[in-house]
This record gives sequence, structure tokens and C-alpha cells, in this order.
Amino acid sequence: MLKPTKILVPTDFSGYSEAALRQAADIAEEYGAELHVLHVVEVRIHTMYEYEFAGKEASPEGIRKLENGLMKTAKEKMAQYIEKVTSAGKVKVFPRVLKGQPVTEILDFQKNTGIDLIVISSLGHGGLAEYFTGSVARNVLKGATCPVLLTKG
Repeated sequence: MLKPTKILVPTDFSGYSEAALRQAADIAEEYGAELHVLHVVEVRIHTMYEYEFAGKEASPEGIRKLENGLMKTAKEKMAQYIEKVTSAGKVKVFPRVLKGQPVTEILDFQKNTGIDLIVISSLGHGGLAEYFTGSVARNVLKGATCPVLLTKG
């Protein structure tokens, strides 16, 4: 039987991800496992165009400023998110915010950190319907080298 020691919960801060985090926290508490919560900030090309549309130049400096702002906001959200969802002091929680492509960063984090269970929501902000698995969840499921628990919101 699997007894996880390090659990990873990728999150986009949606209600679906919150349900996955609550389930992962219960598992972590049950087995005394560490809980790693990961959010990946993805800066897309369309974001740069929106930046230009707002009257700001999409120069390398401008884009760096935009990315820094997105990272700061994500870290603030992460702190609030962790506080709201996890039991105080019962589970060791390690929040992390990275910048990049979500699937790549999640899989790299899993391999580099020795994660032995990923708990991920089947849907996130990009979910179109409750019957379709999100593309991030699907690709994490296909690429992970450890068990993946796919949750429903």
C-alpha cells in the first residue's frame, strides 16, 4: 500500500483546486506526510498584448515588471489560500510559486523534490465542462513518475 511522505498539490487557486488541496491535506495528516503546494505563473503572449493595449510598452523591462507583479500577486494569494484550507499546525506545508509552463514545472518539481503522490483537480480555471479532464491535469497524469490522484470538485 502506498504511504506517501511528500504530496504535491498543483493549484490555480480555483474552487476545484481547493477541493484537491483539502483532500491532500487529509491524506498528509493521515500519513504524516509533507504537503507541497505549487502554483505556476504562466506569462503568455496575449498578456503582453494586453499590457501594450493598456498603454504600456511591452519592452523587456516592461514584461519583467509585469512578471514580477504577477509573481507577487500569486505569492500573496498562496499565503491566503494555504491559511484558508489547511489545518493549523497538523501538516507541514511547503508553498511554492514558480514561473513557467505549468505542466513542465509541475513534472520537474515532482522529480526534483522526490514527490511520491500528486493530488490534482480534474478541472481548474480552464475547465469547460465537468465531464472533461483539464489539459494540465491530463498531461501531469501522463508525465508523472509517481501515482496521481485525480479529484473532482
